[in-house]
Amino acid sequence: MKKFSTITAILVAGISFAPGVSFATPADASIAQAQAVANSSKCTFLPDAPDKHEVVKGDTLWAISAQFLKNPWCWPQVWGMNKEDIRNPHWIYPGQIVYFDRVNQRLRLGNVSGTNGAGGGVPSVKWTPHSRVEGLGVDAIPSIPSSVIEPFLSQPLIVERTTLDRTPRIVSASESRVNLGQGEKAYVRGDLDGGTSFQVFRPGVALKDPETQVVIGYEAAFVGTLKLDREAGDEGDVHTFIVVNSKEEMSAGDRLLPLPPTPILSYVPHPPSDDLRARIVSVYGGVSVAGQNQIVTINRGSESGVDVGTVMALERHGATIRDRTDDNREVKLPDELYGNVFIFRVFDNISYGLVMQVRDFVKVGDVARSPQ
Repeated sequence: MKKFSTITAILVAGISFAPGVSFATPADASIAQAQAVANSSKCTFLPDAPDKHEVVKGDTLWAISAQFLKNPWCWPQVWGMNKEDIRNPHWIYPGQIVYFDRVNQRLRLGNVSGTNGAGGGVPSVKWTPHSRVEGLGVDAIPSIPSSVIEPFLSQPLIVERTTLDRTPRIVSASESRVNLGQGEKAYVRGDLDGGTSFQVFRPGVALKDPETQVVIGYEAAFVGTLKLDREAGDEGDVHTFIVVNSKEEMSAGDRLLPLPPTPILSYVPHPPSDDLRARIVSVYGGVSVAGQNQIVTINRGSESGVDVGTVMALERHGATIRDRTDDNREVKLPDELYGNVFIFRVFDNISYGLVMQVRDFVKVGDVARSPQ
């Protein structure tokens, strides 16, 4: 099979370069940057990487990247993506082809438009820029399987400690009912901040930072949704709501949060911008260990520079043992890297992550840190 190579003067739009680096031509810049990526030990291509991959429905950025790269989180580096590209990833669609440019150690995106008849049938490629507005990204492939994370994009909820006391709350049901069902009225007190549609949640498990043992949030159970029927008037401070739907019966004391915006499921996997170290706070479902494709929380969020798409390496501290061959002297075993976690929902000080490839179970208290 012939190996695909590009004409080096053809560039994909949106390439960014390190500050202070200058090149004679854009082609020189592309080659130099590609070579720098290729020389990076953490962003090497797999020796058996394919020449190309045709994007199909059901693909993910992570899975495609894993076909070519030793570390899928190196995707932005080999494409030369800047921060704005990472935040705006809707640019790969079914029917397009990802090519491996082996000469320059880069990935390229294009649509085959025929062959030029020369060079033994090397395809002619129509290049497309990094970002697309067409379709507003509706058909763009997601970074990770959307079916796994969709329930966690809006529910369950992480409610941070500083937020809980400020949320509106149900104070009574109509006609002195104890519980509320669909279509019934609920009376609410608290600042709605202009909102009209709300999620109803019930504060649940307290989440403690493994390092400080301080409660940093609560994993709240989703109960249902309410819609404002009548805002409080001059005669009092009670708002009237109608129950739109209910997963469980609502009751006095349940809290309200505004409905989140429609989630965008496509995020480019990337390492943290700065060196970052976190700990696993919990495994969703109340269990102590997690495996692949399970959900965990970490004790870092947007205030620590975590954003959606951040990939972190999972690490377990080596145990301290006694060496029986050396008078029972204490010896610390090496720390072990055993997998990756992909952050898909970020709060101020807590984040949800999807466990990706792992060689061991993820345990509460394990370290999640910048990949190296």
